[in-house]
Amino acid sequence: MSYNGSGTFQINTSGQPVVAGTVISSTAFNALTADLATGLSTAITKDGQTTTTARIPFAQGISSTLTTDSSSTSTGSIITAGGVGIAKALYVGTTANIAGTTNLAGLTASSAVATDASKNLVSVTNTGTGNNVLATSPTLVTPILGTPTSGIITNVTGINYDGFKNRIINGAMVISQRNGTSSVSATGGGQYFLDRWSVNISAGSKFTVAQSSTAPTGFNSSSLITSSSAYSITSGDFFAYQQFIEGYNIADLGWGTASASTVTLSFWVRSSLTGTFGGTLANSTNTVSATRSYPFTYTISSANTWEQKTLTITGDTTGTWGTTNAGGIAVLFGLGVGSTYSGTAGAWAGTDYRSATGATSVVGTNGATFYITGVQLEKGSTATSFDYRPYTTELQLCQRYFEKSFDIGTAVAQNSGTYNGTSVAASPGQLSGMAFGDTRFKINKRTAATLTFYNPAAANAFARDQNAGVDCTATSAWMAGESSFAISASTGIGSGATNRIAVHWSASSEL
Repeated sequence: MSYNGSGTFQINTSGQPVVAGTVISSTAFNALTADLATGLSTAITKDGQTTTTARIPFAQGISSTLTTDSSSTSTGSIITAGGVGIAKALYVGTTANIAGTTNLAGLTASSAVATDASKNLVSVTNTGTGNNVLATSPTLVTPILGTPTSGIITNVTGINYDGFKNRIINGAMVISQRNGTSSVSATGGGQYFLDRWSVNISAGSKFTVAQSSTAPTGFNSSSLITSSSAYSITSGDFFAYQQFIEGYNIADLGWGTASASTVTLSFWVRSSLTGTFGGTLANSTNTVSATRSYPFTYTISSANTWEQKTLTITGDTTGTWGTTNAGGIAVLFGLGVGSTYSGTAGAWAGTDYRSATGATSVVGTNGATFYITGVQLEKGSTATSFDYRPYTTELQLCQRYFEKSFDIGTAVAQNSGTYNGTSVAASPGQLSGMAFGDTRFKINKRTAATLTFYNPAAANAFARDQNAGVDCTATSAWMAGESSFAISASTGIGSGATNRIAVHWSASSEL
């Protein structure tokens, strides 16, 4: 029986087949061998012929030439010696080709199969279904990854970060040394409320400011501004909530030069009002009007709902921007600004703009509320996760500009009723004058501090003789600097020698 070269086995029908001792008719023998030839013809895939539908056993050590192509797809398995099945997943696919003389008991690789004898690994490279099967107990080699190239990490969450990404201090509104949670009326420009946050106003008593526990997920506190009346804004009016950033903290931005860096401002806001709101970035301080400003707008879409806003601002390549312990960048959120101090949003201007034209006036609606928290100003064109700093770190950053002798939860005030934290001296008796010892600040101040004194037990700014219950007079700071100060006072009538003299104080070196 021979293969005719066209994919078909044929029998040799010439002559009479003979089996010793038996006479078999040619018709019977031909029928038998024809069946064998048909089975073999359909068992071995060749030149696009029909594939097998059952397993064909091969004897130990027998080799076979096996080729499949896009039109031949096995639906079964080939059984090697020992009964090992080579699943069709190893060779079925649109480009599968196991070429050459292949020993099926120890499959070697063709162009379609990648193998590595050291790892006992066979990997099919063609497209198809099925699994790559590793040999028993394969040897796995640790890959050499090499050294990654340098790059810039942006918008990364879930890692610890100890830098100063956020140039805003107390952006989460957690520190309120002056007033605690009390609501205080804004009566004058430059008045501070929560630490590092002050107001820029043209008229007093139009709104109040308080630290609030209403906050979006991930925050504990916010600044709450509540309008005290329905005030009609005139062209020269301005009302804003603001923070001035020290020049040292923005020097790397290079503003005022050709290499000025882009920054991104992000914050969470909530208001009883909806519409377009405004603000600005400027090179001003509480005592200096801006000569460069960038008005911006943002939209509050839903009333009484926290919304996060993100604004990307190209750095200013002109103007003068502080880079020392004076003012660097002012960030203002408008609460109602007239046309004189409102400019076109989205562009730098050489004018003192404090908000954008057409922005909503919070003070224009009686009882209107405006909450803000999570304020972050960072280098780059992408808003990243909020820079949460440890509470102690945030407090110390605030204390560079304002520090008090009162406990953190106690608002600064005359006649507070507590002596906790006071500066104390022993009275020399009824003398014309006395001096307290040196009082050291917890944190060095931005500049020599301005001291204010508070009587613990009376509504005046004098030191108090706690033992005699009388006030000292002419209490004042002496040798006040960036790191410490002393106190001088005149003892009061009735003050006896060694009586305890005490006074509260606050020290400010705000911008």
